[in-house]
Amino acid sequence: MKYHQIDKTLFEENRSRFRKQLKSNSIAIFHSNDIYPTNADGSLPFRQNNDVLHLSGVDQEESVLVVFPDSFNADHKEILFLKETSDLIAIWEGAKLDKKQATATSGIRTVYWLSQMEKVLFPLIIEAENIYLNSNEHLRASIKLETRTDRFTKECKERFPLHNYERASKIMHVIRAEKHPIEVDLIRQACDITRKGMDRVLDFVKPGVWEYEIEAEIIHEFVRNRSRGFAYEPIIGSGLNACVLHYIDNNAQCNDGDVILMDFGAEYANYASDLTRCVPVNGKFTSRQRDVYNAVLRVHNECAKMLKPGVLVTEYQVEVGKIMENELLGLNLLDKTDIKNEDPNWPAYKKYFMHGTSHYMGLDVHDVGTWVKPIPENSVFTIEPGIYIQEEKLGIRLENDYLITNDGAVNLMDNIPIEVEEIENKMNR
Repeated sequence: MKYHQIDKTLFEENRSRFRKQLKSNSIAIFHSNDIYPTNADGSLPFRQNNDVLHLSGVDQEESVLVVFPDSFNADHKEILFLKETSDLIAIWEGAKLDKKQATATSGIRTVYWLSQMEKVLFPLIIEAENIYLNSNEHLRASIKLETRTDRFTKECKERFPLHNYERASKIMHVIRAEKHPIEVDLIRQACDITRKGMDRVLDFVKPGVWEYEIEAEIIHEFVRNRSRGFAYEPIIGSGLNACVLHYIDNNAQCNDGDVILMDFGAEYANYASDLTRCVPVNGKFTSRQRDVYNAVLRVHNECAKMLKPGVLVTEYQVEVGKIMENELLGLNLLDKTDIKNEDPNWPAYKKYFMHGTSHYMGLDVHDVGTWVKPIPENSVFTIEPGIYIQEEKLGIRLENDYLITNDGAVNLMDNIPIEVEEIENKMNR
């Protein structure tokens, strides 16, 4: 890992919050992600299961976390099972955590090798009444592969059919949504690395550069600042490409007079950041580009005033739509007839702003959280309104990350230029 070791207090407190939500005499079992194959002997880089990371800090493959608060044996209230390290593994793959390092990382005193899991875990499951198993229940998830977690769930239910099974994800969605101060600091570090990437881009962009060259400038800055890389596939779309919401080809040349929409964010210590900025290729917005940009910025700023603990995201989105509708009228993209004849299920403003305005952010860029309950204090949300005008080959989206507090939404990206004048001045310095 490139990042500095995280204070184990975070993981100890996260487990404490998780334990409080368990039914009595319950055991919870979490598995790391698989390493996924590509071709020949190739594989994708390992990315830890975020629930395992959130509760233990262990960031390596073939790791299993067990939480059993009511275990008769005090040593088995929390257990880590890890892939046994060796001199040979250290030579070929790099050293893995030994037991002492695992305890220092997680705060969990009892650590076994995976080879011991069958012997240790069987009597604990027999002792327990309820088994909490994990699953990916993200609303946007589209899962076609069977994961390590899926395989264990199937095996466990076949072997212990008379136990009561519970969903660990239901608890994880709640506790992961409310960020610990250490988590907020890690997200701030990710945001600061993103700022450095943006600063580099503002010095680099000019007519004739290619979208992939901009992507290369960003990743250079990320890696040299201890980031593993992008928190998600970056979008670098110039001209008409900016109107494609998930454009990731990044293979077009940037022409004089066009605007580039750049949606990217650094990952730090597995925590995401999520930024969108739009800049003129030649360093100067046209009058029309400026008007559309400022309309989006006004919507963005109004959204920041509305996001606070206790707000329902569904109601918030309705209010955002009203603000966007007014801006589109001012830009002559809509008229009152369009609004009068709109489909209530697809309001007129959706022609130019067709996606949601905000989402949870944390270990996942589209982080878990509850969408049917009010926004909790200390959650982190993006704000990302946009206007996309295909006939003008112009797409503008502006996005920052915000910590939601009782005192208002705190902009975690307030040191990244967003005003038209700031961007033009930096591009022409």
